[in-house]
Amino acid sequence: QVHLVESGGGLVQPGGSLRLSCTPSDSIFSFNTMGWYRQVPGKQRELVAEKPATGSSRYAYSVTGRFTISRDNAQNTLYLQMNSLKPEDTAVYYCNAHRLENAYWGQGTQVTVSS
Repeated sequence: QVHLVESGGGLVQPGGSLRLSCTPSDSIFSFNTMGWYRQVPGKQRELVAEKPATGSSRYAYSVTGRFTISRDNAQNTLYLQMNSLKPEDTAVYYCNAHRLENAYWGQGTQVTVSS
């Protein structure tokens, strides 16, 4: 069983920044794609950013230009740098990893953007 451990959520004022981290229990190289999703109560989980093993990253339109997904192979960690945060970015953020037909999820980390 693959475990994804997330950290970095919290409370931030509008316009502020946060960086989320996700460390898998397996090598980051073993996954076809890793990404970040978010969910608010009563709504479906939505893709925020995705980084395939090869090829370009992709972002939700609402975060393009503000969020950056990256990975540090030496640290075996996936990051989501979130800048210019808005109240509508408030959600539980989940790390996701795909390997062949299997999908794995982290436990989620709360991000709250409020003054």
